[in-house]
Amino acid sequence: MADEVQGLTVVFTGDGKGKTSAAMGVVFRALGHGLKCRVVQFIKGTMDTGEIRSAEAHGDSLEIVRVGKGFTNTRKHTEEEHKEAAQDGLMEAEKSLDGSYGVVVLDEILYALGKGLVTIEDIFWLIKSKPETTHLIFTGRGAPQELIDKADMVTEMKSVKHPYSSGITAQKGLDF
Repeated sequence: MADEVQGLTVVFTGDGKGKTSAAMGVVFRALGHGLKCRVVQFIKGTMDTGEIRSAEAHGDSLEIVRVGKGFTNTRKHTEEEHKEAAQDGLMEAEKSLDGSYGVVVLDEILYALGKGLVTIEDIFWLIKSKPETTHLIFTGRGAPQELIDKADMVTEMKSVKHPYSSGITAQKGLDF
C-alpha cells in the first residue's frame, strides 16, 4: 500500500438513497486513520440526525457545520434565505480547504446546485482550491456531466426499491 496521500475529488450522486451515508462512511473510515474531517451540510437544516450525535463523540476530529434552512420545497423560508444559507455554506467549504482536514464533505451541495443556490463555477473553484492531500466529497442528486468529468471517482446511487413507496416513513438510524 502506498503511504503517499493523494487527495481525490469524489461524487456520490443519483436518485437512490445512500449518498450522505456513503460520504459518512468515508468520514468514519478516515477518523479511524487519525484524519480530521469536516462536513458542511447545505440543505438538511436543524433535523436531529445520527451523524450529528456521532460527531459529538469524536470531539475536534470531526466537525459538522449545518448551513441549510431545510427542504427548499416548503414555504418556511424564502428563496433568498436559502440562497444566503448556500453562500454561507460556500464560505464554510472554502474555510474547510485550509489543509487541516483529510476529508471534507459538501453534503447536498449538488441539490443546492440544481436549485440555483450555488453555481458550477463555485464548485470548480472549490476543486481548484483543494489541498493536494485532502479528499473532497460532493453529495446530491443530479451531478452535471462537467463535474463528473472533473471528479476522480463518481458513484451513482440507483433506487431499485424504497420503503417510502410502501408508506414507510424515514427510519431513525437508517435514514437520519
